Amino acid sequence: MKIRRGMFLWGSFLLVMVLFLTACNKEEAKSSKDKNKSANDVNESGMPIVDEELELEFFANKPAQNEDNDWNDILIWNHYKNMTNINVKWDQINPEALEEKRNLALGGGELPDAFFLSQLPNTDLLRYGGQKVFLPLNDLIEQYAPNLTKLMQNDPSIRKAITFPDGNIYSMPALIEEDFLSLRLSARPWINEDWLSELNMDIPETTDEFYDYLAGVKELDPAGGGKTIPYGGTTIQELVQWLSGSFGVMNHGPSNANIDLNPDDQSSVRFYAITDGYKEMLTYINKLYEEKLIDQSIFSIEWGQFLANASDNLYGSMIFYDPIELFGEEIGSQYNSVAALEGPDGYQKYNKLSSSVWDTSNLVITSENPNPEATVRWMDYFYSDEGAQLYYMGVEGETFEEKDGAITYMDHILNPEGDMTFEQAISKQLTWLGSINGIIKADYFQGGESAPQSMEAAEKIEPYVPEEIWPRFTFTEAENKVLQSVGEDIGKYVEEMRDKFISGDADLSQWDEYVETIERMGLQDVIEVYQSAFERYQES
Repeated sequence: MKIRRGMFLWGSFLLVMVLFLTACNKEEAKSSKDKNKSANDVNESGMPIVDEELELEFFANKPAQNEDNDWNDILIWNHYKNMTNINVKWDQINPEALEEKRNLALGGGELPDAFFLSQLPNTDLLRYGGQKVFLPLNDLIEQYAPNLTKLMQNDPSIRKAITFPDGNIYSMPALIEEDFLSLRLSARPWINEDWLSELNMDIPETTDEFYDYLAGVKELDPAGGGKTIPYGGTTIQELVQWLSGSFGVMNHGPSNANIDLNPDDQSSVRFYAITDGYKEMLTYINKLYEEKLIDQSIFSIEWGQFLANASDNLYGSMIFYDPIELFGEEIGSQYNSVAALEGPDGYQKYNKLSSSVWDTSNLVITSENPNPEATVRWMDYFYSDEGAQLYYMGVEGETFEEKDGAITYMDHILNPEGDMTFEQAISKQLTWLGSINGIIKADYFQGGESAPQSMEAAEKIEPYVPEEIWPRFTFTEAENKVLQSVGEDIGKYVEEMRDKFISGDADLSQWDEYVETIERMGLQDVIEVYQSAFERYQES
């Protein structure tokens, strides 16, 4: 009897387990079916994207310029919900808490259906893509993102920038229209043309002429009382990057710090921060600083102080955004733009230019997403002309109108009532302030980079722009470990010594010691990492 009773209990246990596992399998199958709705639930073209309303949860960075609005009830997203039949529930995260909350969600917390404008670094895209937390999007983009696919065909650097060493694409990027040079230039050089006239000089075209102008401004002292600042800016890096093209370094743009193409071997990269050209550039800038032709507070100045100085008309030259937009007509109209300066060895390029890929991680889809196909289509619209217009201009008759063949914001936005600013009026109905989504185009962007003075500056600079500007390369996990240890240490040391060489806190006679220190820190390992990444970039 004991044996029979034991067999009975064991059999009952097995029966319970079978029933339990069957139920689990059914539930799992049901969950899987609910979680991964087929492409049949998506209209491959036209609107709406889905016939039955789809609800998605997005984790989104909410820039400070958007702090007073709720994306769950705002014109642009309400309008797009009605167009698509996709109801996005926005979990808006303040920038100060973005990294912490993003890491919590990825580290075992509740995953959203997608991360939107969440500044996910490439290291996270690769790590969590490899762990199947983020979905590979290659096939989904090919089938459901015709607008992005067309952009990648026209500009192959986009696909290169978002394809990882494992061959997968884990995100849909934020892009700048390739021809929207004014925005890609960011801050650009300006010179006080009124003071040029007083000195009987033309706009400088060489580094020697720029030096002569700065020296002339110092002697002229048009602001009076020794208050004139021949060159000023918010950071010394802006000046370094502008002059890089005059000394033959940073020849493929600034996205890969201290790395450019070896001019003596087009198949290899080089670490330009130890080259003779880089040393020559620092020597030139040090001369400007030592002779007080550069603002002596440039290593520590705050934006507010810079703007106050500009408003007092103290600057002979600067690298900044549109002067009229920022300083007003009276002060700003004195400035004219400068292009690329020819350096002592004949180099004359404008290398201070961002890639057309502004951010690789505009939208990242997680394994929790119930309908990745529809989500890709939702995002792809913003790579179209109509989508760019919607995101940056809004809805016709609500936020913009057409006049004489051009579209413009309506008067309640351009000239809001009371103390409300233009930015505040925009943020009540649109969400683009502080963020680039999809593709940003000159026709639909109303920031300072679209102002006439800025567009004219871009036209002047365009002939000096390199044929190819590299996006940030992608790396394997092993390569990232090198860059996050040795690479970061070298980068910090290079920046520290750059400032010391310029300010005179370190003498340029110490150059050889500086180079040897970088080599001892593991420079060869860093170069090998970038060389591998560059070769993949070329092949992709």
